[in-house]
Amino acid sequence: MSATEHIKIEIRDLTMAYGSFVVMRDINAKVRAGEIFVIMGGSGCGKSTLLKHMVGLKAPARGDILYDGKGFWHSSEEERQATLRRFGVLFQSGALWSSMTLEENVALPLGEFTKLSPKVISEIVRLKLSLVGLKGFEEYYPSEISGGMRKRAGLARAMALDPEILFFDEPSAGLDPISSRRLDDLILELRDSLGATIVVVSHELQSIFTIADNSIFLDATTRTIRAEGNPRELRKNSTDPVLLEFLTRGEETASHSQPTGHH
Repeated sequence: MSATEHIKIEIRDLTMAYGSFVVMRDINAKVRAGEIFVIMGGSGCGKSTLLKHMVGLKAPARGDILYDGKGFWHSSEEERQATLRRFGVLFQSGALWSSMTLEENVALPLGEFTKLSPKVISEIVRLKLSLVGLKGFEEYYPSEISGGMRKRAGLARAMALDPEILFFDEPSAGLDPISSRRLDDLILELRDSLGATIVVVSHELQSIFTIADNSIFLDATTRTIRAEGNPRELRKNSTDPVLLEFLTRGEETASHSQPTGHH
């Protein structure tokens, strides 16, 4: 591995459980710096649960997640808080406060975690909103804009503190194909312009094939990682019928009797 391939995140021997119920076990994966890494799989396989473990919302039953080589769950509360400040998280709903304008929503983390003046915060907020194509919408409330715009506003807020790592939970869920495509393009642009490492939970094929550099496929039946790699390569080269069924949904060419005969 070359020096340029810095491992930003490592999931090591992770077991996720709710009480005695094991959701997933033996999860091992590495995310390189500057990569768009997709966690994919059918519904109910534990994709969002894995994201919660990665952003500090749920502790693992065993194992750990390392950021720049440092264990997250085995560090002190103080060290964890410092690590969390390097993250930007976009939850499924966009999770904006409905009683606040877009400008106020994006300004929240800046007001909370920095000592910047209101004037500087306002300038940063305008910049972030223009980055996601929402210049001129600062004074709008979430209810006054479309779902796709709310997602982008949520993204602007996730980027407010210039995070090194961005986490997205099903970013294109509930969006029409055009808004979804715009969001994918935006994610690629942000990765290229900010050099951020991006982790995305998704089951939307179009999006997965458009943005992913690397991925893991979580399988609800075996309760572990069933495949890893670039999804386009996996679709082309894998002979695993379960994986292929997931990666070729809706394609007339999908022939289950000959999973290898795919192009």
